[in-house]
Amino acid sequence: MKIGELARRSGLSPSRIRFYESSGLIRGVERRENGYRVYGPQALWTLEIITSAQGAGFSLDEIRSLLPDAQSQWQHAELLASLERKLAEIDALQQRLTQNRAQLLVAIESVRHRPEELPCTDRAQWVLGQLREGPAAEDDPPR
Repeated sequence: MKIGELARRSGLSPSRIRFYESSGLIRGVERRENGYRVYGPQALWTLEIITSAQGAGFSLDEIRSLLPDAQSQWQHAELLASLERKLAEIDALQQRLTQNRAQLLVAIESVRHRPEELPCTDRAQWVLGQLREGPAAEDDPPR
């Protein structure tokens, strides 16, 4: 199929498809004498894999290592290891985001409930002190 049909069927722009091809992610593209690219049926599922993997947070370099080699052989052990690594990265990111969220909640509550009797510069120090203490446990009394 020509690039226009592949673009229509994949939902990607022709320029993005050409980019993936030049990046080595789409292989086996034929060139006709008139210069037109002709893509085989595997190009469509390769594009689906690329867009799905990008949606899951994989970089193009990581995706390149996930795709089958030139003989269309999946490297199952490497694929599984890459997927497990990405899952571990997501778990670590979720943990960091949870910590960041808790820190932001402390900052918001500290600014909202800062002691009014303190001068402005002392209020800032008080808020910073609250941030240093970190999030309170759910059963702790309000600070």
